[in-house]
Amino acid sequence: MIRHAKLPEIKDILQVARACALKMVDNGIYQWNEHYPKEQAFLNDLNRNELYVNEHNGQIIGAIVVSTHMDEEYFPIKWLTPNGNNTYIHRVCIHPEFQGKGFAQTMMDFAEDFSKTNGFASVRLDTFSQNKRNQHFYEQRGYQKLGNIFFPKQSEHPFHCYELVL
Repeated sequence: MIRHAKLPEIKDILQVARACALKMVDNGIYQWNEHYPKEQAFLNDLNRNELYVNEHNGQIIGAIVVSTHMDEEYFPIKWLTPNGNNTYIHRVCIHPEFQGKGFAQTMMDFAEDFSKTNGFASVRLDTFSQNKRNQHFYEQRGYQKLGNIFFPKQSEHPFHCYELVL
């Protein structure tokens, strides 16, 4: 079940994110580290009512942020739709024990349905250029790769920006 996160669940969300970070490092993907994602990012998401959890059998197994805020790093990208009526997906994570079982698909279905239902023109996101699995995941869902941005505290490698027109 996907629902809004609650404040006491932040520690569970951080545990999921840290488990994902460790699995990525084990796979040679240096995307998340001690700088990202931080607890404060999830608290900010929660305060904006944009943080959702994926709960399975009473356990938090994943999280996703569906935001209407466009980060300044996205300004140079030539998006397919005009700015101002879009959602942005951030910090998607599924605990490694539950990966490969369709839970990420379900969370993206939720985010896309939410965006469509609320009249947004598109869904935008970025994913790490060294994470081929994520790129394939989004491209199979119909997202188009548009350009690169950089987060120097995370990696010297770029992040690819994607957009799905609704």
